[in-house]
Parts: sequence; C-alpha cells; structure tokens
Amino acid sequence: MLNMSEESGRLALTGLTLLAMLVAGAVHFLMPPAVHWQWTEAGALLLAFAAGGVPAAVRALTTLWQERELDIDLLMVIAALAAAAVGAALEGGVLLMLFSLSTTLEQRAMGRARRAIEALMELRPDRTLRRTATGTEEVAVEDLMPGDMVVLRPGARVPVDGVVVVGEGSIDESTITGESVPVHKAQGSKVFEATVNLHGVLEVEVRRRLSESTVARMIQLVTEAQAARSPSERFSEWFGQRYTVAVLVGSILAFAAFLWLGRGWHDALYHAATLLVAASPCAIVISVPAAILSALSASARGGVLFKGGAALETLAKVRTFAFDKTGTLTTGKQEVVEIICDGDKDDFLTRIAGLEAHSEHPIADAIRRTAEARGLTPFPVREAKAVPGEGMVGLDDQGMLWAGNARLAARMGARSRPVEHPEAITALHKGAETMVLLGRGAKLLGALLVADKPRASSLEGIKALRASGIERVEMLTGDRRAVAERIGAALGIASDEIHADLLPEDKVRLVADMATKSKVAFVGDGVNDAAALARADVGIAMGAAGSEVALQAADVALLSEDISRLAAAHLLSRRTARIIRQNLIFAMGAMATLVIGGLFFNLPLPLAVVGHEGGTVLVVLNGLRLLADPIRNRSTAGNGQRKGAGATT
Repeated sequence: MLNMSEESGRLALTGLTLLAMLVAGAVHFLMPPAVHWQWTEAGALLLAFAAGGVPAAVRALTTLWQERELDIDLLMVIAALAAAAVGAALEGGVLLMLFSLSTTLEQRAMGRARRAIEALMELRPDRTLRRTATGTEEVAVEDLMPGDMVVLRPGARVPVDGVVVVGEGSIDESTITGESVPVHKAQGSKVFEATVNLHGVLEVEVRRRLSESTVARMIQLVTEAQAARSPSERFSEWFGQRYTVAVLVGSILAFAAFLWLGRGWHDALYHAATLLVAASPCAIVISVPAAILSALSASARGGVLFKGGAALETLAKVRTFAFDKTGTLTTGKQEVVEIICDGDKDDFLTRIAGLEAHSEHPIADAIRRTAEARGLTPFPVREAKAVPGEGMVGLDDQGMLWAGNARLAARMGARSRPVEHPEAITALHKGAETMVLLGRGAKLLGALLVADKPRASSLEGIKALRASGIERVEMLTGDRRAVAERIGAALGIASDEIHADLLPEDKVRLVADMATKSKVAFVGDGVNDAAALARADVGIAMGAAGSEVALQAADVALLSEDISRLAAAHLLSRRTARIIRQNLIFAMGAMATLVIGGLFFNLPLPLAVVGHEGGTVLVVLNGLRLLADPIRNRSTAGNGQRKGAGATT
C-alpha cells in the first residue's frame, strides 16, 4: 500500500505525463510542420516517456530482481519502446499516459478501500483525564494502565476499553458497531475506545492498554484480512504472473511470425507491440482484489469484520446457519425468577454468587446481579474452575461446592434430599426456563430458576437470512429442550432445527455433520463455542468487541449484537461474488476481443491502448461499487431496545 508521499509523487508524475502528451498532441495535430515545432513535440514526448515510463520500468525491474517475476509494468514499457522504435512514438506516449493514469486511479481507488478502517485511528483521543488521589490530571492515552480511573465529560471520546464505575449516560458506539442509536451505560457497563460520551459524567476503570484495545484489534484484523489472499485472489495472482510470461513470449513469437509472413520489420514490430498491449492481463489481475478490498472495507464500516477474503467468498456459498442460543440469539441478560432451598435464601445466594463470580457465563452474571440487588456480598470461593457445558466447582469454608445443570449433579452423585421441596425442583426442571442446581458433594442444597429472552433483532435477522437464500437455520444449545423450544418458537425456528442438551463436543459434531451437506456458518459468543467456530466453514463471533476468544477462533467478527447484520453481510458476500464474476467475464472477453483484433484485423495500437486501459479502470470502478456500505443501510430496527444498565455491545 502506498503512503501519502508516494501517492502524491505518483499523482504528480501522472499529471506531468498527461501535460506532456497534451502538448505533444497539440503540436502534432494543430501546428504546421516546422523544425522548432518538431523539436517541441520531441521534447514533450521525451518528457512523457520519462515521467510515465521510467517509474514503471523501475518498478518492473525491481520486481524482476527481488522476486524473480515479470511484472505487467514491464510489458507496457516494452510496448511503448517498440512503438517508438517503429516511428509511432506518439502512440507509445499515449500508452504510457493512459497506463500511468489508470495505475494512479487504481492505487487511489484501492487506497480508498484500504483507508476506510484507518479513519478510526483519527478518532482516538491523544490525551484524557485520569483520576488521582487529589483530583484529576491530564495524561497521554498511551500512558494509561489497567486499573487506572479516567473521567469522561460530555462530548469526550472514550480513550481505551473499560468499565463504568461511577455515573450514568449514553454512549454513541457507531464507530465500533456501526449502529447510530446511542447505548445507555451505567455502573458495570463496558465502554469501548473511540466511542463518544454524549451526556453525563462517567468514571471508567481501564481494562486494556491502548495497544490491546478494540480499535487496535479492529485495525489488526482488517489489516490482516487485506493482506490475506482469497482463493480467487490467489488464482488471479497466479494466473497473472504466468500469463505475463506467456504474453511476452507470445509477442516475440508473433513478431517472428509477422516477419515470416513478409510484413516487414516496421509493420511486424508495430503489430507485435499492439498484441502485447491487447493481451496484457491488467484487468484480470486487478478485478478480484478491487472487489474483495471494497467489500472488506464496507463490511468493517458496518460493524462486521472479515478476517480475509477467503471468509468473504465462503460466506457467499453458505446455505446453513447454526446459532448458539445464549448470548447470541438471546440477550444473555437472564434474571433469577425463583429460588428453592433449605434455610435462608440470602445465604444460598451468597454461596452460589461466590462460585459464579469466577464465571463469565450469562447465567452467572444474572446470579451476581441478583445478589448485588439484594445488597449481598458473595461468599469467598477459591480454586474455582469451569466444567465445560455443565457448570462450576470450587472450595469455600465448608469444602467442595458446585453449581450447574443436571449433568453436573449426576456427576457429583447428588440426591434431591434433604432439600425440603424436591417436588418443586422437579417441577422447575420440567419448565421452559433454565435451572441452576447448587450442591456440596452428593448433597443438593437447592436450585434457582433463570429466564432469558430473544434479542430484539433475532426474529427479523433470521427472517432476513431465510429471505437471502439460507436453507436452514439451526439452534445449538447446552440448555434443556424445553428452554430451547420456548426460544425457538419465538424466533420461528422449527423443532427439527433445534438441538438441545449439548456439550461443546456435541456442537462440533453437529456442525461437522451439517458441513457434509452444505457450507455452514456457526455463530457463537463464548469460550464454549470456540471449537465449533473453528470447525464451521465460516465461524462468526457475536458481540466480539469484548470477546478475545471469539476473535481468535472465528473467521468473522460481528461487533454489533444486531443479528440482522448477518443477513446483510451474507448479501454483501453474494454481491461480491457476482461482481467478481462480472469483472472476470468482462476482462477476459475484452482481452480476447483485442487479441483477435490484433492478430487478424490489424487493430491500431491506440485502440488497443484505450481498450486495455479503459477495461482496467472499468473493472476497478465496478468493484468499488461495493463501498456503498449495504450492511449499515440494511440493518433492521430494534436497537432502541438496547437500553439498560447492563447494555453491552
């Protein structure tokens, strides 16, 4: 990618080439044949060859020396020199002028696509207010460390990722998620770098250094995505390198054939140069990356980050979407609705909240919030660890403590006695909500019930996916069948598309089975989903602005929690595939037409030049149509529901 000084230099050389050719053309066609005008034309042509040809020759020779590859630039320089050698210097100059102009336009257009995400860098504040023992001090953002407290006044940009500790207000998160509706923040809410505090004074605890922030990871992801090659790009590059050699060899053979046919040295060289221009694969080579980079930039602005063109191309072929339930199709903001236990319920809550304090699961968050709302302090639990797909275990002052589902209870050999109301627990277990059991060894201490609800965008998002050509939408969850059926019914997911009571390895197995029938995308949000995300043809991390695990495992990061963005991203990928096909068909058709004209119909060199360079510019412009950002424009409403103290992105 060119930096600004290189881009400015190339623009200046292109302008000089264009000016020189205007002078040469004006003299050649408008001025009387006089010696001084001939010298003027020759000087202008020499300047055009120097400004338009020398940089291309340097690039070509550098590529040949360093990478042992013939570059398309070399073909253009050779063709221009061949034209000058047969007395068609004006045509050679036109070739270099148009080649320089098209190359500059391509670089600027591709630079526009690449720079779309870099605009985020300019949104980062340089300095911020840090809370001290005596007040506040202004410090450089890069000096902030995890644990520091920063003060955000109305209108201030969030300097780094953190959590609100004091205050309440709305944050404009459009720079991160692409959503224009402000999100309400209160104590415990996550905030992300480069977002804007609209009103209220917030005190935020720093959770990540600047180099590890959401924006830094976004830029890293997009940079890696743009550097990675999709299958179509790899083929285009492979084809271009080998075809360039074929064109050069073919032009030499054509020159020899024209001589053998008795056309004469001058005429043979002219037609060989014409064939060299006509057969050059510039449009074919540039047609794929123009579309891919434009689509990557458009999706990034809409809050969907592809890790590379390969994921973008594969998503276009996906016909099955598999969703994790909790935190993906649902809000993940569950609430404790009932508690059954022996003895004091507050003591029960402090015990289970102390264990769940070591978990990031949405159910654990609901339990902690309930304890906090009652003014309870979680009881200290040590050596806590997760049992994937089942729950948590740890040690408190009385020994081993566990909390989880029926599978974990069975593993522990837990009995319903001596809980006073085992029949109530049995009723809970049969319900359509989620039950969490608490026990100590084989003794069951009690249970609580939590309920979740679908996201506001899930129903419309799934409808949009089906409308975009998705054949099946599957729900995969470790929750009980009754819970899954309740959510599935609300979202229009059929019973045969719901898979419940799953362990993480079950999700991987199901995704693998689906992948044998068609391309499958899996959408998840947590540690338990990492294996399934990696196994799917396309892994999509939901709400990845705060999930490191999801970013590592997935091919696509959905920064927003708006499910409808997936349908828009799927449509964008399919549109990208169509534009790539259009570009390749047009480029190959135009090249074939020009080559046939050069071989059999005495195609003039200027016409070959215009056809070649014009076709190159057209495929680039066709690819740039993808920059129209369809993801943000097509996302459905429902963001206004995302209010509340626990709102996150």
